[in-house]
Amino acid sequence: MPLIPRSSYYTKDYRQTAALIRARQPFLVKNIFTGIGIAAFAISVYAFTIKAVAQDDFSDVQIPNAPEQPPHTPHTGVLKVPPEVVGRQ
Repeated sequence: MPLIPRSSYYTKDYRQTAALIRARQPFLVKNIFTGIGIAAFAISVYAFTIKAVAQDDFSDVQIPNAPEQPPHTPHTGVLKVPPEVVGRQ
């Protein structure tokens, strides 16, 4: 069973025929301008966002001090097993 149903616009190896190229030709210029317009809009929104974020000034925001950490006991690598657990083995 073929992946794509057979169409008169494609050959057996799914290449465009001359009929499909002729059918798409009137829309080529319109599609190109639409694509350029969408790309320009996306790029302008991205540029505006970067420019707006770059203007933020956080110099008046106070940064809190880091909380004090309790002293850690060094890891010795030796596991202390209670005597009652040793007796069960």
